[in-house]
Amino acid sequence: MQSTRTISSPVKGDGGIRKAEAARPFVHVLADSSDKLAGVCSILERQFTVAGERLDAEAKLSQVPFAYVIRAELRDVCNIAAIKKRAAKLAKATKRVFLVEHSAHVSISQAYALGATLVLPGTINKINLLTALADPAELASAALSSDTPQPDNAVEAAATAIASMFTAVALGEPLDVVGTKEAGRKIADRISEHGLSEWLTTVRRHHEGTYQHCLLVTGVAIDFGLSLGVGRADLERLYSAAMFHDIGKAQIPLAILDKPGRLDAEERAMIETHPAAGYEFLKSHEKISPEILDAVRHHHEYLDGSGYPDALCSESINDVVRILTISDIFAALIEHRHYKPTMPRTEAYNILCGMTGKLEKALVTSFKQVALTR
Repeated sequence: MQSTRTISSPVKGDGGIRKAEAARPFVHVLADSSDKLAGVCSILERQFTVAGERLDAEAKLSQVPFAYVIRAELRDVCNIAAIKKRAAKLAKATKRVFLVEHSAHVSISQAYALGATLVLPGTINKINLLTALADPAELASAALSSDTPQPDNAVEAAATAIASMFTAVALGEPLDVVGTKEAGRKIADRISEHGLSEWLTTVRRHHEGTYQHCLLVTGVAIDFGLSLGVGRADLERLYSAAMFHDIGKAQIPLAILDKPGRLDAEERAMIETHPAAGYEFLKSHEKISPEILDAVRHHHEYLDGSGYPDALCSESINDVVRILTISDIFAALIEHRHYKPTMPRTEAYNILCGMTGKLEKALVTSFKQVALTR
């Protein structure tokens, strides 16, 4: 196979698609072998204008695609280096879908750290791949314009920071505490400028699973803090706690984290280990304050003592934890998963209101404007 496989005839002097194909969104496929490249292209070519390149070949196509689809072994340092060389081009695409063959945290985290907007692990699934690319609004936009929208820098920075955290836990590597806090600051700036709704929409469009949840929790917690008028130092503690709060999930199998149905008792018990696991991983890092550690360990505690892992009661739960817990529950309710519809924000807020005795009533009341109107 040639290093570049173009499904449609190129425009003379450019690596682009012919005018007759202009209405079909352009997808660029990258793979680490000819077989993988041909397999992905054959799935996509009926619905998209497709061009493909081997990762070990020199990048030749200049046209900005609607989406990149990348299928490669991400435990191979050469593949990682080749993808990083294309980072500037990848960043211009609306979607970057990575197909990773191993359903392990390290592979999925590596994909997000390389700029993925969505990761599909395991055996390649035609329906899942086409669904991932079939956002009608974005496809229409891509068909009408050759200038693909630039991704949000705050989203990219935050997703990369969270992915890097999970990779560090999986591999036992040092954690970039400063970089994670800086990503949280960018989210705070973004929400201060554009509001919470824009952040929720952007995150849900580009990320799924644990990464989407962490990004949503951070955004909700920041907007909650802003609505309460907390000071800069407290806001930093809050968004740092939100960024780190689920890091313990890096030690839980993805099959359990992303299970579409109800968890059994053993699976639930495993999920409930993540706050303590995150605390244990972070406690040796000198740049993480006791307040953040406390929030990571106790964000599933309730005022009535029914939470975990330490069954704390009201007087033992500080304000940052109380704010984070409300934000965490709300984000979990409104996040998008492929196996369930997105819950309306009004319905999610009503559930919070029904958790009498578990959440601080005054904070839930104050949260209403965040949930419904901000």
